[in-house]
Amino acid sequence: MKLRKVAVVGAGITKFVRRAQETAKELSYHATKMALDSCNMPLEEIDSVVHGTAPDAFDGVHMKGEYLSEASGGWRKPFMRSYVGGGTGVFAPINGWYLVASGMYDTCVVVCEEKMSSCQPHPQGAFLTIFDHTTERPLGPNLLWIFALEMNRYMQVHKIPREQIALVSVKNKRNALDHPSAQLGAELTVEDVMNSEIMAWPVTRLMVSPTSDGAAAVVLASEEVAKKITDNPVWISGVGWNLDTAYWTNRDLYYPEYVEKAARMAYKMAGIKNPREEINVVEPYDPFAYKELHHLEGLLLADKGQAPRITAEGITARDGKMPSCPSGGLLGVGNPIAAAGMMKICELFWQLRGEAGKRQVKNSPRTGLAQAWGDLMQVGTVVIMQRGD
Repeated sequence: MKLRKVAVVGAGITKFVRRAQETAKELSYHATKMALDSCNMPLEEIDSVVHGTAPDAFDGVHMKGEYLSEASGGWRKPFMRSYVGGGTGVFAPINGWYLVASGMYDTCVVVCEEKMSSCQPHPQGAFLTIFDHTTERPLGPNLLWIFALEMNRYMQVHKIPREQIALVSVKNKRNALDHPSAQLGAELTVEDVMNSEIMAWPVTRLMVSPTSDGAAAVVLASEEVAKKITDNPVWISGVGWNLDTAYWTNRDLYYPEYVEKAARMAYKMAGIKNPREEINVVEPYDPFAYKELHHLEGLLLADKGQAPRITAEGITARDGKMPSCPSGGLLGVGNPIAAAGMMKICELFWQLRGEAGKRQVKNSPRTGLAQAWGDLMQVGTVVIMQRGD
């Protein structure tokens, strides 16, 4: 079966905040409406809906997908919910892409939402249940100290000083000052990041993305429909995903193989032979400062251990050769788990259309990549998007 071309034709995003006054339903509704309004499409013209959202424990609502379906436009429409941890925000649009590319539907709204502040005393409590009940949970693990182990291993293998990792926080939080939805945009120095509170060595507070509430959405359309809606579609030219074992203790954490495998799948589909030359703007997943570097290497956009160097040289700056997280990323815009990756899809849509305002990268980018990562350091999801002209 020949797959149809699929375009992103609209996008919308709410403000990312620590304690949103809106309910999860209201956040989903606002993002969905903004996406539809951006391309002048009424809900009646949407054939299907995909919703990405985290475990029910976050909102304290059983069957959360069903609870949120009407707010996402899914009332009496084909509706599916997906969740693969932090990878959801890029995996959900992959699901929507399949629905349209397969010919099942001509249009699809994909909305991702998170209301993390509802989980008390802290969302980390909900994440305890993802660990193995026999070998891991008795240790009382949390994501912070597992990621600290991974960061430490990455630093040790490549002899990376923490100051180089702190540069990611400086860059992304500065970029976020120009994002209207940003939660933690700031002008920082490396010293500010290094001197902030130690959360779990070697991770400091300013190397960690914030707990957030928020939602983001896109509208997908087949080629025939897209050309009726806009003269400036952004095509999804490649998708990729990979799932590694949940037993993170069985892997060498210095390199994310699952990200590389997902990237290679997407590159093959998009016909990209030399990603370092062909990818003009990239939005890698950055819940921790080191993860942007880790993921750039997994995406084959830097040699192993060399992402800190290209960051220090300004190559990944907004005005550099390969802008990385010009949005401000999760470190600056915020990290409402499922919605975080979708924020990156929205950012590429605006960047490739030249509509990113103060965040716009130079040289009229043609091809962009969004990547997200989730669960116990095991899920890689990648989407490649290309300008329509």
